Amino acid sequence: MSLKKNTILSKSLSIPKLVVGLWQIADMEKEDQQLDLPKTASYMDAYVDAGFTAFDMADHYGSSEIIAGICKNKNAKKNTIKMFTKWVPKPGKITKDQVRGAVQKALDRMDQKTIDLMQFHAWDYTDPSWLDGLTFLNELKEEGLIDNIGVTNFDAHHLRIALANGIPIVSNQISHSLIDQRAHGPMRALCAEYNVKLLAYGTLAGGFLSNRWLGLQEPSSDELGTWSQMKYKRFIDQIGGWTVFQNLLSVLQKIALKHDTTIASIASSYVLQNKDVAAVIVGARLGENSHIEDHQNMLDIVYEQHDIESIDAALSGLLPIPGNCGDEYRKPPFLTASGDLTHHLDHIPPVYSPEKISDQKERVSSGTEWETFASYSRAIKKGNQIHVSGTTATHQNQVVGGADAAAQTHFVIDKIEAAIVSLGGSLEDVVRTRIFVNNINDWESVAQAHGFRFKGINPANTLVEAKLVGDGYLVEIEAEASLDT
Repeated sequence: MSLKKNTILSKSLSIPKLVVGLWQIADMEKEDQQLDLPKTASYMDAYVDAGFTAFDMADHYGSSEIIAGICKNKNAKKNTIKMFTKWVPKPGKITKDQVRGAVQKALDRMDQKTIDLMQFHAWDYTDPSWLDGLTFLNELKEEGLIDNIGVTNFDAHHLRIALANGIPIVSNQISHSLIDQRAHGPMRALCAEYNVKLLAYGTLAGGFLSNRWLGLQEPSSDELGTWSQMKYKRFIDQIGGWTVFQNLLSVLQKIALKHDTTIASIASSYVLQNKDVAAVIVGARLGENSHIEDHQNMLDIVYEQHDIESIDAALSGLLPIPGNCGDEYRKPPFLTASGDLTHHLDHIPPVYSPEKISDQKERVSSGTEWETFASYSRAIKKGNQIHVSGTTATHQNQVVGGADAAAQTHFVIDKIEAAIVSLGGSLEDVVRTRIFVNNINDWESVAQAHGFRFKGINPANTLVEAKLVGDGYLVEIEAEASLDT
């Protein structure tokens, strides 16, 4: 049986299984190249006529929002066209005025009254401002400026925090392809638990997963002509290099020939076999070859068991992409076009400002009412030792994570990490943790969350049941770190 052609993300949003991505507009406009915006918008009409009526943009994809708005407003089928965009704020504190300004800017550029899907990206989870950003987006959703909220490049743990905190997120846009299988990790259980869908980008790995590259020698860095190629060549290096990648292409070519299709169609179609994926996002260079017929045929591919087994066998020879979903934008190895974050960010500021007490002692405060009430610091650094107070899932005097003990645990560890980093250390410097759970029935989910975050660090640890102070708190953690001298 072929795939259903559409999927439902929410009561107000049904989308095709293939979404047209407009990130290459930025590439087409680099070095001050000027596009004819109305003419470029006219190239979108063919996609709409073929039933591909959802377009993915961002505040940093050049003129994509303007171009898509021109297309929708003049198209006879404009009521069927769905426009997704993203807001990618710089690290630091987020105010409601800032969020409103970003939403209004997108509305103005698209010339719309409502955003069908606004997707939020966070650079630094240790700064709880990311949760403020989502909270303010939800308030603007309630005002009617946004129909649906999504996120982009979120890992499962922080998506869990947002969902458990009551943010009605419908989708997470992540890298997911034959060479990037991270979506089958912790994200799978979260999607099932909270009924969130994935929008998969990178399914063609910047065009590498196509007939064009079959049998070719490994390209040099000078031969990589687009940002997407520079980015996904780093993914190929991570999975084991060009030889194993060529083996995968050979397997895909045999299956493609069998189904009278292309490697690219097989690559995207295979990702759609993941039931958590609502749609694949395939990039378009408007005005060039649209591949619309290939996109239509891709949704009609019916796999036999031998096809799946052949692909799985080829994938078993690949090394996994390291980390969790979205980690390529937050920690080494940075699998970006430049191999770092220099073309995205200037710097990431510390969450807390250290207060110098003496030559040997510094402290930080997270600003909760508890610290003021009981006269204590979030963390104290003396010499090369950092001591972090018992920490709960508190942000601006509110409990974060609701009744989800794992969500609270991840938020607590973020606060601990923020305190240690602000004092010159890192989570890897932690040598001791003590965990207190309010209800012993939560011990396993709390311990598992601790296990995810401290994997490979493996500090000394104690977990006990204790009656916690304050309503709604499920877990409290204290930590000690030792900095190398």
